[in-house]
Amino acid sequence: MILLDCPHCGPRDANEFHYGGQAGISYPTGETSDEEWAAYVFMRDNPKGWFHERWFHVHGCRTWFTVERHTVTHEMRDSR
Repeated sequence: MILLDCPHCGPRDANEFHYGGQAGISYPTGETSDEEWAAYVFMRDNPKGWFHERWFHVHGCRTWFTVERHTVTHEMRDSR
C-alpha cells in the first residue's frame, strides 16, 4: 500500500488520489510544431530514484500538490 502525505489532510491511501504526472512540465504556448507537441505529450523522465510528481486529492480536499517519490521503494518526502 502506498501512502501519500497530503499537505492539507495528512497521510492517506493512494487510492484517494489521481496521479498528475511529472512535476515541472510546462504547457507549450504559441506556435508549436508536431514534434514539440509529441515531446510534450509522450516524452517524460522515467528515473530510477527520486522523482517529483503531481497528485490530486480526489476523495479529500480536492487540491493539487507535489511530492518527491522514490520510484523503486515508493518512499515519499517533501509534499507541498
